[in-house]
Amino acid sequence: MAAGVLVLLGSGETAPGMTRVHREVLSRITDLTAVNLDTPYGFQLNVPQMSQKLEEYFATSLRVELTTLHLASYARASQVERALFKERVRQATYVFAGPGSPTWALAQWGPLDLAEDLAAVLDAGGTVCLASAAALTAGALTAPIYEIYKVGVEDPTWVPGLDLLSACGLSCVVIPHFDNAEGQNYDTRFCYLGEPRLALLEGQLPTGVATLGVDEHTAVILDRASDTLSVRGRARAHWRLGGETRSIAAGETVPLDELRRRGPDAGTPTRPNGPESPLPMSSRGPLALAEIAAGGGPEATRALARLVQLAEGGGEGTIEPTRLVEGVLATRRAARAAGQYALADQLRDALVAAGIEVHDGPSGTSWSLRPA
Repeated sequence: MAAGVLVLLGSGETAPGMTRVHREVLSRITDLTAVNLDTPYGFQLNVPQMSQKLEEYFATSLRVELTTLHLASYARASQVERALFKERVRQATYVFAGPGSPTWALAQWGPLDLAEDLAAVLDAGGTVCLASAAALTAGALTAPIYEIYKVGVEDPTWVPGLDLLSACGLSCVVIPHFDNAEGQNYDTRFCYLGEPRLALLEGQLPTGVATLGVDEHTAVILDRASDTLSVRGRARAHWRLGGETRSIAAGETVPLDELRRRGPDAGTPTRPNGPESPLPMSSRGPLALAEIAAGGGPEATRALARLVQLAEGGGEGTIEPTRLVEGVLATRRAARAAGQYALADQLRDALVAAGIEVHDGPSGTSWSLRPA
């Protein structure tokens, strides 16, 4: 099994007390490419400010350059923008997502099939760190926290989650803010659900699906290489299944097999082997990418996205754009001649998204770089 690490933060992702936890997680990564996904808070009006706060925290407290990948809405993103987002997630060695709304995030990530990209990061030995709202999405099912706590739902039910814990051989839901006490004289534990609502939701879980609770300012680190779960930070993690609760204190590390064996009908524990990841687009050259794009099919858009990345400018890690752009335009001409007008439009959109103006005229097609 690849040595991927899944980290779940109960809250306080930018609080001073969690800095040591972040450093421990980041110190495991030798070739760090860190990205932040803004989707969970993409519905808010202060998206740029939220991203800036996270980027500044990583830069100031952790000395890490965190690049925000923008996808606030699946419906409003173009096909190429979606493919770019997915490709850049796969290229990262550290993926972070945090505050916002779990159901909003899932509504955008679901049709994007982001779960497969995050699983690919783990399969490649990378780290995925999900905090607060994003942590809720990691389970097989997700509690619609805001709809229950803020909007009001008479009969709350689970919604499908990303099920990233299955990559660690665990079938569970994730509840951050597990020990929340903001309510003081009323029950706001369990991510503001309270005991009655949590019990109602747990009663709907399929047999064998557990609840993984993560206290505030606490991290759960699931290491696939050692097949262990470690707890760091202020408090505890809690594994609830079959009427039993196993609490794991900060500083403690337990084998994942111990959790797999808990509860009724727990069979022989197994360690899953995920499907082999496809050859990444980042390892393919421009000509190979152009051939994939011209061929159409499910990989064509990803190839276009990689071509856009290569064409974004010169310098280390990229190429001078002239020959690449000419190659893309030649592919576009071939697509139009073959009647593949949708593909031709995608190729043009890819170039425009990279800052390249395409000019169609009677004498042919020309292009120029858009002024900065």
